[in-house]
Amino acid sequence: MADKPVYLTPEGKKKLEEELEYLTTVRRREVAEAIRSAKEEGDLSENSAYDEAKLQQGFLEGRVQEIELQLRNAELIQKNGKTDTINIGNYVTVFDEDFGEEETYQIVGSAEADPSNGRISNESPVGKVLLGCKAGDMVEAETPGGTVSLKIVKFK
Repeated sequence: MADKPVYLTPEGKKKLEEELEYLTTVRRREVAEAIRSAKEEGDLSENSAYDEAKLQQGFLEGRVQEIELQLRNAELIQKNGKTDTINIGNYVTVFDEDFGEEETYQIVGSAEADPSNGRISNESPVGKVLLGCKAGDMVEAETPGGTVSLKIVKFK
């Protein structure tokens, strides 16, 4: 089974590459030093510093593997100029019928989603219903907080 694509903006890809570089150079060295230092303390069976350093190493290596997988399966979100329908990468302004206010979101891949900063995943309930729509369309999304009704005001 092939891994699913990880949609990234060029900025998001660069950010992941920088994090990977930091983790594999600086952070790995720091964790290895912590393990070495803890081993020098002697008996490992009751050495909490050693246990903590090994735990950090596990988290570090897990994150390295996660980033490597995301980069291996990365599909860059390109700005293709003007399109008729909403795609990943577009900024979408919607009018929330329930709250009577406008919100603007950028639809991004799940690896870059940050809803508190207006970046919603293409896999989220709202992101899914917006994809393929046009300005003026009405959509409803089933969210954990209930159904939301949105009118698409514009997108770019």
